[in-house]
Amino acid sequence: MADHIQTIVTKLPGLESVTDVWETADRRLALGDAAFLADLGIALAGAYGSDAGRMWQYRSVFDHLLRQLAVTPGAGHVAEALRLVSSAETADRGLDRYVASLLASSHPAEELAVAFTGHASEELRACLVHELVLRGSDVTESPGIAGWATSPHWRYHPLAWLPLTLSDVEGQPGLPSYSAHGSSHSMPYGPRANRETRTETGAQIPSAEETTTEAAAKGIGTAVANWAEESNGRIEARVFDLAGPLAAGSARSLLLELGLECLKGTGRKTAFTVAGCPPDEAWGVLFAAASSGGAYNSGARGAYGRLAAWQSLAALSGTAESSPAEEVEARARDCAWYSFGADTKWFECVAWDIGLASVSPDRRLAVLAATDTD
Repeated sequence: MADHIQTIVTKLPGLESVTDVWETADRRLALGDAAFLADLGIALAGAYGSDAGRMWQYRSVFDHLLRQLAVTPGAGHVAEALRLVSSAETADRGLDRYVASLLASSHPAEELAVAFTGHASEELRACLVHELVLRGSDVTESPGIAGWATSPHWRYHPLAWLPLTLSDVEGQPGLPSYSAHGSSHSMPYGPRANRETRTETGAQIPSAEETTTEAAAKGIGTAVANWAEESNGRIEARVFDLAGPLAAGSARSLLLELGLECLKGTGRKTAFTVAGCPPDEAWGVLFAAASSGGAYNSGARGAYGRLAAWQSLAALSGTAESSPAEEVEARARDCAWYSFGADTKWFECVAWDIGLASVSPDRRLAVLAATDTD
């Protein structure tokens, strides 16, 4: 077997197609030889994993091997997937997030307990805990997982802020489905998703004073930051203090008065929709944007996407950064939420468009707009 693996490793850079390598791996897996896939992946990572840009042949084959091991049912496949990603040749925080999402999507919690007793990084374990939570697993009652998930030793990890059960505002998050050949996920945003809200003519619009700070803008845009950093996205995140209450049906008129970049050029012939939305709908949009990414990236995956969605929800609702999740949710439920979209030059109007606004009881208006294109 070692000779066969070495032959594949040696010939890989010269291949114009890696289909034969995929098929070889698939045959070995079908014969019950999951170890071959892990051994091949480790050998490839040792040879090519540190190369600048990592050649496409390596990326394609390694991802296929990892996906096959991670999504194929059976505890033995979990063990080999963990062996592959726990080797010194493949250690990577970004890979840990990806692997946790793959494993949690395809295996019950009892098959994943080995990650908390065997060789796996703390980062992978932390991600796996919250990938399982997102899929409805009670990690506090899962043998082999509960001890790690509820222990205080990882309390300083960023993900430790997240609750170990899904809150009401999270509902049933839209999560990706994976196979050995790809993935799919829902996209709950875009101007066409908005339902026009009735506009009250003659309603008085309160004056607004902008109070945006750099910290507030960054916090509000946390969930979509990856669109701008890793793709072609644009973000507008702003905060205003309203001089008076916002009358029912006047959100559309108020948004037009704020001087938002994303709404510049809005006129009678420009499609512009505004609709009330519950905070759980807002959280779902934020989570999808953070976890699945924009046009040219894959996002932060489930665990960190969950954290980013909560951080944006907190900043939009005006909750203190140090507040626990239950306070963020309570504050969010006290706010009035709106989704909006417009066919302006700012919005790409392809698939990745977000417009959210919240008005808190103390008359703080926060706005998040984001767009991306391929």
